[in-house]
Amino acid sequence: MLRGEGLIPQPPTILAEGGEGGEGGGEGGGEGGESGGEVPSAPTTFTPEEAPSDPAGGEGGAELSPGEQANADFQDQLSGADLLSALQAGGHIIYFRHAQTEKDYADQVTANVDDCSTQRMLSEVGWEQAKAIGEGFEANSIPVGQVISSQFCRAWQTADLAFGKYEKNPALNFPKAETYTDAQVAQMKANVMPLLTAEPESGTNTVIVGHDDIFESATGIYPDPQGMAYVITPDGNGGMKVIANMLPEEWSQF
Repeated sequence: MLRGEGLIPQPPTILAEGGEGGEGGGEGGGEGGESGGEVPSAPTTFTPEEAPSDPAGGEGGAELSPGEQANADFQDQLSGADLLSALQAGGHIIYFRHAQTEKDYADQVTANVDDCSTQRMLSEVGWEQAKAIGEGFEANSIPVGQVISSQFCRAWQTADLAFGKYEKNPALNFPKAETYTDAQVAQMKANVMPLLTAEPESGTNTVIVGHDDIFESATGIYPDPQGMAYVITPDGNGGMKVIANMLPEEWSQF
């Protein structure tokens, strides 16, 4: 059984198998196409068949899980001015883990994706992170086309604060479970791979804002800390190459 995003509050801990301790909630069905107005929050190539499907990882502790180790060991294929030029040309998928949240509580067991009060929310720092990410994109003339988020408030609020638009997609929701079965992990991967491998509109980049376990199910990389982004280049044949990662503050530091 793989650790899920947690249905009850728990202190950060190293988890033998997958998941973000203390992040939980339900998987909602739902709508897409929503946009703005709700905020008052070693380079690796994969094909769908080859991508790792056994996410592991959690927050805290001294020993890193496999997913955390993959995150720590990741080496950018492009960085600095070369990465910026590639992003300005478009053609990439930029997957963000949502910005920083309050860590003193978890989603309720009965979390409702349409009710933010039942979910863990962006912290004040998270709001500022998200806005700074958007400012970095604008200052560096990085073109953004489609912006897709999970239905959870911390995800779409990150998208809205950063980019002023988003489409909710339930494929980015995590399952309602404290631990994940192999079947659930396989389903998460099947849900997200079409989004990670879809070629963006010409001259733009697609932004995805989701959760840690969803990304890890497809890549074997646990994106940490919150607000971390991975830049992916689809190959046009159903595969992808992970070429870089970016911390929230790095978008303004090109």
